[in-house]
Amino acid sequence: MPTAHNGDVALSYDREGPKSAPTVVFVEGLGYGTWMWQFQRDPLSETYDTIVFDNRGTGDSDCPEGPYTIAEMAGDLAAVLDDAGVEEAHVVGASMGGMIAQRFALDDDRARSLALLCTSHGGEDAVPVPEETQAFMFDVPEDADEREAIRYKMTPAISDGFAEEHPDLVERIVDWRLDSDASEAGRTAQAAAVQAFDASDELDELSVPTLIMHGTDDEVLPVENAHALAERLPHAELELFEGGPHLFFVEQPDAVADRLRTFLDAHAR
Repeated sequence: MPTAHNGDVALSYDREGPKSAPTVVFVEGLGYGTWMWQFQRDPLSETYDTIVFDNRGTGDSDCPEGPYTIAEMAGDLAAVLDDAGVEEAHVVGASMGGMIAQRFALDDDRARSLALLCTSHGGEDAVPVPEETQAFMFDVPEDADEREAIRYKMTPAISDGFAEEHPDLVERIVDWRLDSDASEAGRTAQAAAVQAFDASDELDELSVPTLIMHGTDDEVLPVENAHALAERLPHAELELFEGGPHLFFVEQPDAVADRLRTFLDAHAR
């Protein structure tokens, strides 16, 4: 995999699809590796130039000492595009990745559109992560092994019954997370960036087309955050996925990929 550099931080990335086509870059959520985008990236790579990269603290990218900031991580995205020679890109971000996408679009004129999934503009007006969800994310039982800990952390991000209905997929996700998710230090440093993020007073500056997608039953970043983003962004489309949890793009992969393709086809040609 190629490696870009933002100062002393090395960033691993991967590129697929026709390079002559418009570029779509995907940005992951807190602690997650690039595996999380395969359900949307794979079909889009047939007709788009697609890039995924490991956020700092994750996978094969460096894990500098934290805390991190969303601005630093948006700078990492810029460095990846620099290394790839990309002059403009359509940016797709989920959760923390949606925050990075917002910051990148505010700071870098290469953003041609945004797709923001299950994310927030941050700040005092945002609806925070519920306390019971934070308990699942950060207070793992001491006697849990690695696999049990990952499944425990995922509990509020997936629908009730999903793990029982799709045991093979959940076990594959656990494998992927063990292989490429952020270290504990990286996860903590990224969490600090999410906690400090606030773009609420700047969003009216964004003139790029924006697609906001959110599950109505999100227990990590409640759906009220999607409505708040839609109100603040001048050129936003809001698409709600009924009953969708935080990882709605994993549970409803084809519907999300189809909606994303429709949006990109309308704005990337």
